[in-house]
Amino acid sequence: MVINVYEAKTHLSKLLDRAAGGEEIVLGKSGKPLARLVPYGEPRQPRKPGRLAGQIWIAPDFDETPEDIIAAFEGDLEDDE
Repeated sequence: MVINVYEAKTHLSKLLDRAAGGEEIVLGKSGKPLARLVPYGEPRQPRKPGRLAGQIWIAPDFDETPEDIIAAFEGDLEDDE
């Protein structure tokens, strides 16, 4: 639903309450969407490289492609018949 600018000015307080409650309010002019009112959220902290060091691992063969997969891509499949 697009709410026109005039209605938004008239009911701004109510629209802000609705947005704070989680509803997305679309503001528009002549029926065309121009802006959104959405709930304010605190910005996320930037991720820190190495934060999970020692807590996760990758299998040593992670980058190795199995021979049957390579054969399938190269069209070298053998029939089992």
